[in-house]
Amino acid sequence: MSQFHALKIAAVDKLTPNSVALTFDIPENLKDKFSFKAGQYITLKHQLNGKELRRAYSISSPPSSGKLTVGIKKMEDGTFSVYANESLKAGDTIDVMAPEGRFVFEGTAPKKIAAFAAGSGITPIMSIAQTVLESNPENTFVLVFGNQSPEETMYFKTIQSLKERYGERFFVQYVYSRSNEEGALFGRIERSTVNFVLKNKFKGVEFDAFYLCGPEEMIEQVTDTLKDNGVSKEKIHFELFTSDDTEDELAEALEGKTEVEVLLDDETFTLIMDKKELVLDAVLKQDIDAPYSCQGGVCSTCIARLVEGKVEMVKNQILTDGEIEEGFILTCQSHPITAKIKIDYDDV
Repeated sequence: MSQFHALKIAAVDKLTPNSVALTFDIPENLKDKFSFKAGQYITLKHQLNGKELRRAYSISSPPSSGKLTVGIKKMEDGTFSVYANESLKAGDTIDVMAPEGRFVFEGTAPKKIAAFAAGSGITPIMSIAQTVLESNPENTFVLVFGNQSPEETMYFKTIQSLKERYGERFFVQYVYSRSNEEGALFGRIERSTVNFVLKNKFKGVEFDAFYLCGPEEMIEQVTDTLKDNGVSKEKIHFELFTSDDTEDELAEALEGKTEVEVLLDDETFTLIMDKKELVLDAVLKQDIDAPYSCQGGVCSTCIARLVEGKVEMVKNQILTDGEIEEGFILTCQSHPITAKIKIDYDDV
């Protein structure tokens, strides 16, 4: 099920001193498989120093462009992000999984959209913003974008060109934490920033949806402030790029073993695991090629349906209450709590 395709890198473009954009060459026979919706991500797999690395990166190009581009920011103590920024070049080949993800924009009816992004959280927002503006001449898009400085702002030139192209339909409020700039707010995206946008700069505007992408703390502050301003949760869509580490206290309290039946690619596998383990970890130990990417509960690659038994998730920022009721679980966050569980990766 974890089907990767070797794609050649068509271009590596420097976005900032610490970030690059990778554009992939998609062969004609894979164009349908790699079609995507604005806001989705791809998973990259690469062997580095004898170790397999998997990383999920949001697609920054709009579907209309015919390009598959991701932006990668060099992270402190990062492995693949450092390699991508310092070593990858046009002509290199990377294994890539087909696009997936639920943080998407669709539709053609007139919309007023606002987005709050911090750092590399801009990548899916770039695809969404361009798609919103292209899909209907009456659409408007407001972007609140937080960074350290203009020099560290990913896609700055593209954003400026969108301002010129779409005039009074595209608005940007920059927020800088280490640089005082004319027209920009100083600090980080927080409660006061959201109130300034809603109650001052765009007072009276009825937004149809809000897209939030960045660190967990920012997502929580913006979400709470939007709700305090009367915005319904149905209008708030978010995707975490970093998530606070959560102590797995649940594992310490669990005792005993669980029989696990795994359905994957129409094959059935059976294994015995310790309840202190996470389901995905136990499955991978058996060399079962289950889908996964971040292993941190941030992406949605490892989702499966729980057909039998019960699990408890350490963290869930992705699945809705309705999806949980339907039996969906994040296997990278799930501990079994019954003597047997059955999970189905095919029925997702």
